[in-house]
Amino acid sequence: MKLIVGLGNPGQQYAGTRHNVGFEVVEALGRRLGWIGSSQDFASVAKRKFEGLFLEGMAPLASGPEKLLLLEPLTFMNRSGQSVQSAMAFFQLQPPDVLIVLDDTALPVGRLRLRSGGSSGGHNGLRSIEEAIGTQQYPRLRIGVDAAPELIPQRDYVLGRFSPEQRKRIDPAIRRAGDAIIAWVEKGIDAAMSLFNAAEDKM
Repeated sequence: MKLIVGLGNPGQQYAGTRHNVGFEVVEALGRRLGWIGSSQDFASVAKRKFEGLFLEGMAPLASGPEKLLLLEPLTFMNRSGQSVQSAMAFFQLQPPDVLIVLDDTALPVGRLRLRSGGSSGGHNGLRSIEEAIGTQQYPRLRIGVDAAPELIPQRDYVLGRFSPEQRKRIDPAIRRAGDAIIAWVEKGIDAAMSLFNAAEDKM
């Protein structure tokens, strides 16, 4: 059993913003697994549970069926840890069984980076999770959104929407992120890092 958490902020005003790319990845994965129809959105299918939107089911993977849990915290970014900790406690999950998907302004737009642990790097969502579960050692998948341009505050930048040029790079990155998540579930974090971080470095 694995928990995949996409970070973001609730509300239509934040949909499609750079800070919500984690939500987009989780929703795309739900469609890939056949849990969300093409005409449905995540909220219409998911349960309201663990202070978030939650979906669970069996994923028909190459390695065999695996129970997956998808979670979008509705606590706002800086309190994401409450939702994550609640789901982990209910399912008695350990940190290595939880993958956090988030935006990263230190990476070029569309670039992926998997890590098995590490600091929050100033990301409020990761900081909240670390405080809630008591460790920095949990897997995370970072999605590059570019650095904020000069003179634009980072908060304003991440709460803004992707430019058309950035969107051309983010959409395929969301698909690759789904591939990386499946590799993590099937092969583990080290193998997934070897596969995807190396591939991204060659792009």
